[in-house]
Amino acid sequence: MNDEQLEKIAAGAGFVAALDQSGGSTPQALRRYGIPDDAYSTDAEMFDLVHEMRTRIITSPSFDGDRILGAILFENTMDRTIDGRPSAEYVWAIKRIVPFLKIDAGLSASQDGAQTMKPIPDLSGLLKRALTNGMFGTKMRSFVTLPGAGVDAVVEQQFAVAREVLAAGLVPIIEIEIDIHSPRKREAEDQLKGALLEKAGELDADQSVMVKLTLPETDNLYRPVLDHRNVLRVLALSGGYTRAEADERLARNNGVIASFSRALTEGLSVRQSREEFDATLNESIAAIAAASHT
Repeated sequence: MNDEQLEKIAAGAGFVAALDQSGGSTPQALRRYGIPDDAYSTDAEMFDLVHEMRTRIITSPSFDGDRILGAILFENTMDRTIDGRPSAEYVWAIKRIVPFLKIDAGLSASQDGAQTMKPIPDLSGLLKRALTNGMFGTKMRSFVTLPGAGVDAVVEQQFAVAREVLAAGLVPIIEIEIDIHSPRKREAEDQLKGALLEKAGELDADQSVMVKLTLPETDNLYRPVLDHRNVLRVLALSGGYTRAEADERLARNNGVIASFSRALTEGLSVRQSREEFDATLNESIAAIAAASHT
């Protein structure tokens, strides 16, 4: 593990950029960017276009290591280059931003009010590739709609995978999104907090995880998670909120930092000039960084 990267993630000011849209979410990301579905006809063409979008973001002068601690990348991005360098190498060597890899393979069907992760094909091989490519950590996502047995199943699975990630020498980001439209969102959040604290307490003293969660209804609800000895950082996902509302909610949760995806790229368009694109991205980054600094 890179000690300089660890120090930056543990104590640095800023936020983690989520640039990890996968096959299922890429068309929507491209539409928001101004590229319609009929602009490509194969997955290969789609991934070429989204890599161009991500490259434009990452190489922008606005995308800097002074305000951005880490970047979560998609496997397809890890396997490509940016300005002639492997993507993770470029992100760290040129931008001084710590690279993470999205490792989950999507969500299973809903059961008991939640969606666990599908089995991850050849997880050990993927983790070895992540290390070889200079990744610091990983991220995997689950989804919760209602409190109940599904929450416990999601947390159990997440920590089981996290232990494999830790054994491989990487730092896992455990992402558990709660539906912002859930009629029982507050109850689900209370249950999730307790489950996270219980499972984190079962880790060895020298094992650290990061946790990425939906912004809660109760401000500072996850403070005990943030203060747990085995939790390196608590991140917030935007989860469908506009950037303005996500920033406002984030600012009320002290110590929690952003890890926004859709909210980060809000307002960016393929049709913008370089100056317009950089200015829009800079405005977004500045607002998210400020909301993370509370």
